[in-house]
Amino acid sequence: MASPALLMRLVASAYSVAEKAAAIVRKVMAGGDLGIVEKCGANDLQTKADRLVQMSICSSLARKFPKLTIIGEEDLPSYDVDEELIENGQYEEILKKTCPPQYSTIKEEELVVWVDPLDGTKEYTEGLLDHVTVLIGIAYGGKAIAGIINQPYYNYEAGADAVLGRTIWGVLGLGAFGFQLKEVPDGKHIIITTRSHSSKMVNDCIGAMNPDTVVRVGGAGNKVIHLIEGKASAYVFASPGCKKWDTCAPEAILHAVGGKLTDIHGNSLHYNKEVKHMNSAGVLATLRNFDYYASRVPDSVKQGLVP
Repeated sequence: MASPALLMRLVASAYSVAEKAAAIVRKVMAGGDLGIVEKCGANDLQTKADRLVQMSICSSLARKFPKLTIIGEEDLPSYDVDEELIENGQYEEILKKTCPPQYSTIKEEELVVWVDPLDGTKEYTEGLLDHVTVLIGIAYGGKAIAGIINQPYYNYEAGADAVLGRTIWGVLGLGAFGFQLKEVPDGKHIIITTRSHSSKMVNDCIGAMNPDTVVRVGGAGNKVIHLIEGKASAYVFASPGCKKWDTCAPEAILHAVGGKLTDIHGNSLHYNKEVKHMNSAGVLATLRNFDYYASRVPDSVKQGLVP
């Protein structure tokens, strides 16, 4: 039997690396000292978990796939990483699946991996643990083609017998796995948006969509999970706050199940290694009915957000 394609080996490794990351996130929280530092203000925090997880993910993947470009959120010096942070495993179930033919001959140096070690850091520090995700997105030709979202605290309120944490993964052309795909009932408009980075423009944009309900939660990964599990119909963020490492993995998973994620103008996001990190024209994402929401973005919002 032919050995699995590079992309499938990378996704299988990233799955195991994300599970290791989740264990680190939980261990730091259980230890009680989060080691919080402010990066650019009270809404932009970094914890010990962010730092350790980024070292774990980046070092584990770089060791196995040395020609990858890996871009992580945290600006950390590169130095020898403690061996306990290294994860060498790979999730065998992924290796059993066939790589989509358009990606079967990809070379390592053609891939860019975008890492958000702890998406929803502010919520993590406030104990809103179900908002927290670990994101590993894989891009090829500037496009998000595969992603892993780990929720370290999935099920954390379900009682002592519940299995804690889960990993969702997807590859464009193959599908997405680890959750139950659901859609919001027809005609319901449930908008999911930022919890801690709201503004007049964000609220004007949401208001124009005539929502039945507005849900405010932390983390881009968490918001896209709401879309694919039928808890929200559109993710609207009319602001330049989020970055490529926030959207790469969620976008790949959303696109793998037929959804769509763009900037607020409807332009595709680009993930090549030279690209600027900020998604300066915001985010608009849906599982279905993208055009309905895109058509309702006010001109004032479009003019206020320059790609």
